[in-house]
Amino acid sequence: MLVLLSDEMLLEAYHHALRMQLDRDFIYLLRTEIVRRNLVLPDEQAG
Repeated sequence: MLVLLSDEMLLEAYHHALRMQLDRDFIYLLRTEIVRRNLVLPDEQAG
């Protein structure tokens, strides 16, 4: 369950999943939870 992850851990998992090119569905799952929590995605912080 993603709700058990802290915001920081969720963002870190997302970053690592992208870097390791894990399954698209897993990355989508992480990204969906990030958006649900209204967090800033790591790739959107620069802009």
